[in-house]
Amino acid sequence: MLASSVLCWADDVRVSSPDGNLVVTVSDAGGRLYYSVKLDGQQVLEPSALGLKTSFGDITKDLSIVDSQISTVDTVYQMRGTKASSATYQANALKFKVESKEGLKFKMEFQVSNNDIAYRYLMSRKNLNGREYKRVRILSELSSFNLPEGTTTFISPQIGPESGWEQTKPSYEEGYSNDAPMNKPSQYGHGYIFPALFHLPNGWMLVSETGVTGGYCGSHLSDYQAGIGYTVTYPDKGENNGFGIDHAAIPLPGATPWRTITVGNTLKPILETTISYDVVEPQFKASTSYKPGRYTWSWLIGQDKSINYDDQVRFIDLASAMGFEYCLVDNWWDTQIGRDRIAELSKYAQSKGVHLLMWYNSNGFWNDAPQTPRNCMNTAVAREREMSWLESIGVKGIKVDFFGGDKQETMQLYEDILSDANRHGLQVVFHGCTVPRGWERMYPNFVASEAVLASENLFFGEGATISEGFDLTLHPFCRNATASMDWGGIIMNKWMSTDNKSRHTRKTTDIFELATGITMQTSVQCVAMQPNNLQELPQFEMDYLRQLPTTWQETRFIDGYPGRYVVMARKATNGKWYIAGLNAQKTPLTLTLNLNDYGNDLSKLLIDDKKIQPTQQQLKKDKKGNVKVTIQPNGGLVIY
Repeated sequence: MLASSVLCWADDVRVSSPDGNLVVTVSDAGGRLYYSVKLDGQQVLEPSALGLKTSFGDITKDLSIVDSQISTVDTVYQMRGTKASSATYQANALKFKVESKEGLKFKMEFQVSNNDIAYRYLMSRKNLNGREYKRVRILSELSSFNLPEGTTTFISPQIGPESGWEQTKPSYEEGYSNDAPMNKPSQYGHGYIFPALFHLPNGWMLVSETGVTGGYCGSHLSDYQAGIGYTVTYPDKGENNGFGIDHAAIPLPGATPWRTITVGNTLKPILETTISYDVVEPQFKASTSYKPGRYTWSWLIGQDKSINYDDQVRFIDLASAMGFEYCLVDNWWDTQIGRDRIAELSKYAQSKGVHLLMWYNSNGFWNDAPQTPRNCMNTAVAREREMSWLESIGVKGIKVDFFGGDKQETMQLYEDILSDANRHGLQVVFHGCTVPRGWERMYPNFVASEAVLASENLFFGEGATISEGFDLTLHPFCRNATASMDWGGIIMNKWMSTDNKSRHTRKTTDIFELATGITMQTSVQCVAMQPNNLQELPQFEMDYLRQLPTTWQETRFIDGYPGRYVVMARKATNGKWYIAGLNAQKTPLTLTLNLNDYGNDLSKLLIDDKKIQPTQQQLKKDKKGNVKVTIQPNGGLVIY
């Protein structure tokens, strides 16, 4: 990995991307540590603070860069194919030592690839006053992102602890701003979550973090402060119902997670970034070959009353008829179906070529959610008993809900669930939870997290159906750009009811929904069909859903603007290209797409006609490989 090394001695230290266009400069001017970023010679990040406050002392002032070293990183890695089945990561790395006037020291590492920056703090053992310190508490960071004046935001507020339904928040389920000014205060006074998307005067920037294990806490961003920007902030002390520390505690030597920045003149680097995975390493090996696929889910429309044996048989039969791999049985199954009948249901599902996924409450001290099963995932003893049983009856995955925040203790729970589940061949989806931070590569049985204002809200109220277009044209550039997202459903019912005739309607077209199967990234995708859809949907829609892939070799940006529209391409792990587009605007969107880069196998165009009716057409390209398409309001397109 480390191909070259150059020792530097200077007041300012710099590292640039392999193509030379992205440059990070670190300075210790005035005894304070700052970094700034230029892209193509233009300032995209103003001087932004660095530094730590620790149990050793304050390492934010009277600082000097002692020495620095430049090296190169060149790695190739494989993933299960969530966003990209393989990636080549090439970057230049800068490591430097920092020392305070009092003799306190730390190191920093920056890695800069052509459109991505990742940095972290490195701590070694300390000898102070004749004593060797082998551990440290990181109390806070000075790390900031000081964006240029005129930047606008697509960011979501952090909500306070023990809020929301049954004190189950924070759970990363708030709305996003839409080109809002930076100085607008956060809705709840607790700053903003990762990832955060910014529209710069001269480009775009996506800020997040990756590599958070059970050995550190998750972070978020503060409110904006003029001249300072947004600062990395640790969890609120009230999270996890007040249990646990509101900072990080690590053995030495040790490191913080990576803070990541993706920057581009266009949105292409934002949508295509793999930096969340580039700088992390697998934490354990897969115990089995985990199978991607699609699942049916009764609860989205049928809610709690659908969690009965007969309805679950209907959704297993639906999955079987569609060739889907899984059926998710949601909350209350232990009381409304019973464990003996669940074993029977699992056996029936397997006879139909389907495997069950089972819902659990994360439980413990941190929430008051009444849903069962409870007391199954919060301790190692309980998990071993439960997961052994799940393995014995052929269940292939779990969905664990209602977590307590971002404290280190909660991150340890996520990691423990994943590790224990892997031992029993179980894939894992998290809901009511934090955003994943590189976990698809770090934990081979991790599928996705919700961590978004998801599809269940379309059932709860009409407002969410109105905003669905905005949400799903934003997330490819923000929430879903950095990590897998369990939105919870390609929704095919016209009405949000089991009879498909009552309550409020879905505002998007069928083709919009079909396209979200490509624009939304997760290796086990929810197709929230209802049994009635088998008789109601056009045959071409069902044919498309039957062959819908969920893992990808490659992801490419074609066109778009967050919250307005998106057109993107993904190459499935079987080698076939899929192009999908969504239009959230109130007027039709006409585009000319050049398809020369996507092979000769594309033949079908799914698109809404002028009467907003779904159609399947033969794809017709001109001699230059172009196709002219018009995507209707709240409509979509699929080319495959």
